[in-house]
Amino acid sequence: MYAAVDLGSNSFRLHIGKHDGEAIRVLKSVREPIRLAAGIDEDGNLTPAAQQAALNCLKNFRAVLAAYKLDAVRVVATSAMRVARNATAFLPEAEQAIGHPIEIISGEEEGRLIYMGVAYAVALPGERRLVIDIGGGSTELILGRGAEIDKVESFSVGTVKQSLSFFIGGHVDAPSFEAAILSARSHFEDAAPPYHPQFWKQCYGSSGTARTIADIIVKNDIGREINAQTLDALKQRFIEFGHVSKIDMPGLKPDRAATIIGGLAILIGLVRELDIPLVQPIEAGLRMGVMWDLHLRSTRRDRREQSVQACVERFHVDERRANRVAVDALALYAQTKPASEQYNRLLYWSALLHEMGMVVSHTGYHKHAAYIIENADLPGFTARDQRTMSRLIVAHKGNLRKVVDVLADADFAKAVVALRLSVLFMHSRIDIDFTQIKLRFKSRIELEISRAWVAEHPTLSYWLEKEQEQWDDVGVDFAIRTS
Repeated sequence: MYAAVDLGSNSFRLHIGKHDGEAIRVLKSVREPIRLAAGIDEDGNLTPAAQQAALNCLKNFRAVLAAYKLDAVRVVATSAMRVARNATAFLPEAEQAIGHPIEIISGEEEGRLIYMGVAYAVALPGERRLVIDIGGGSTELILGRGAEIDKVESFSVGTVKQSLSFFIGGHVDAPSFEAAILSARSHFEDAAPPYHPQFWKQCYGSSGTARTIADIIVKNDIGREINAQTLDALKQRFIEFGHVSKIDMPGLKPDRAATIIGGLAILIGLVRELDIPLVQPIEAGLRMGVMWDLHLRSTRRDRREQSVQACVERFHVDERRANRVAVDALALYAQTKPASEQYNRLLYWSALLHEMGMVVSHTGYHKHAAYIIENADLPGFTARDQRTMSRLIVAHKGNLRKVVDVLADADFAKAVVALRLSVLFMHSRIDIDFTQIKLRFKSRIELEISRAWVAEHPTLSYWLEKEQEQWDDVGVDFAIRTS
């Protein structure tokens, strides 16, 4: 049983589902209209009121999650948390409130998960499709065939900002709508060509915005589908009301009227700019994608493995050396007895990619690799994952002062020493016999190695002395014994 929590810019949502044959069946769904994006002040910070509303919701979600026996929980935050300047400072309190780590995912990762949710719901392996997801703070366009993604982009235009910027004070009129539509089109025009209809067969609207608009169109006898004509007719209906407080239409909850007008403007902008003939709403998207991702991870079909392998190939990594360092690093790390498995896979992947920066330059290659990892689009990884891997990679050689701020995390420090030693032994051409090496790390590092290694590999003593100096430089005692 899996839980997916989506901390969106407009609403916070929770799905609890169970894998059942070829589908994931949703057992519980909760939505709270937090409107986090509207709680970002002129300085780009989440206001105290917005933070408190979010914390109250997260505590409620924690109580819901506690009622189920869950195999895995994943909490993802999207556009509002991506752009809020104080999001990092707010994150620990938010994580404490819900009782689980919160991942602030990139727009591209959000798009990947959205597409995954749609692909498994549609279950047409060869279908070429465009998926549109209009959220509170961003809009994602994903082009793919079956389960495979060809192109994914995230655009910083969402329902909350569009509504607040163009329908000021809730007033709705024709000039405001056309300005909002034109603004939306300006976000998409440069990226539009690859998403035109000749490249796909079906267009799906995966967001609550698309589903709500479709519901309003049908329940108010405007039409039977989402197309340019029905969208313009719905726009005219909203203009006739004149103000969001007066909008009263079957299919539209009063609390959604203020943002749905911004969503309608974005959808019209997309339909016009991409020349979309028909948008099919679908009850699938980010939360379903998150649950499918959790299921695939549990069955060892982790998208992150594919991303790492793609980097190995793209950056011409020497796989023999990389695999040796990765295997040895995990074995050394296990000897240090870390408190959890939090860093196991990140350490392994970092070891595989530690030399990828050599494609840029052999000088300072660890810095190049760290930069690439932190800033690349790596499907399946969160920004936090990539930042952790970047720090492990930059710490695998040279001085440790550059990561001294995170060495207080004992398990991270253990991962660093394991990676550094595995690289050191690889360069010294030592085939490690793990019956002849012991690594401990409590208040200090203790390394016990075979005396024969030192005799057979003259440079080993030199490199180990250098390693002692680097750890001493950051206040960590490193003792070495031979036996």
